[in-house]
Amino acid sequence: MLSYLHSFHAGNFADVLKHSISAHILDYMTKKPKPVFYLDTHSGTGAFSLHDNEAQKTQEYLNGIGKLWDLPTQDNQSEELPGLVKDYIELIQSFNLSPNLDTYPGSPWFAQHLLREHDRLSLFELHPREFKTLLQNIRGDRRIKAFQKDGFHSCMSQLPPKERRGYILMDPPYEVKQDYQTATDTLIKAHAKFATGTYALWYPVVDRYRVDKIEADFIKSGIKNIQLFELGIAGDKEQGMTSSGMIVINPPWTLMKAAQHALPYLAKQLAGTQGRYRCIQLVEE
Repeated sequence: MLSYLHSFHAGNFADVLKHSISAHILDYMTKKPKPVFYLDTHSGTGAFSLHDNEAQKTQEYLNGIGKLWDLPTQDNQSEELPGLVKDYIELIQSFNLSPNLDTYPGSPWFAQHLLREHDRLSLFELHPREFKTLLQNIRGDRRIKAFQKDGFHSCMSQLPPKERRGYILMDPPYEVKQDYQTATDTLIKAHAKFATGTYALWYPVVDRYRVDKIEADFIKSGIKNIQLFELGIAGDKEQGMTSSGMIVINPPWTLMKAAQHALPYLAKQLAGTQGRYRCIQLVEE
């Protein structure tokens, strides 16, 4: 199936979690001079206009970046913005060419923007329309190689990277229910090939039992040092995706503290008393 288009969902509350966590990981990894390899298994187009018909049809960005956009300039902030939130908003502002929230970046842009000249990126996107747009958005960047292939299976050919330091992001569309198991199995196999890499799996919370299964599989995998971060705007029994999460293997040591400060703030800012969050050490080091 190739019907999923992220343009309907760009900038929503799930993107806030995914991209703020990813940006923190990338920023941390680039503090050391040695090169970094970035692998995105489901890249999408890399950029979205929030004025396009698809974004306007759902207007999901209004429950995400739309509620955060003006926070740094508001004088009535009762508490200082958490660092993870502040850094994320500033990145989105730098992506927009005007003071208005017109566009929203995809995951490849965060990596492209934060990584350095001597770092390297591999992007996978199977959807023909999405891949064509992705090529346009990354043209001229010699650090990047893009592949119109199934990232679940093709990503293995990239591991282990020559850099020996890497961040692998897996953000599948979950068009079919098997994607939950496929994503888990793929990351466990990838870790076996490249045990020192940092991995992040984004997941939606639609059916909680599927998330429980992912957690149980990672706990049983034998992989050490796994953290889980979740952000939601309603309880699980509400209709549709009410929360989403990131499972991170080999996270930066700074990530848990940053998320513990940021996620309660984001839950309140995005959903008031309905906001939900989790920050847990799923498997110890």
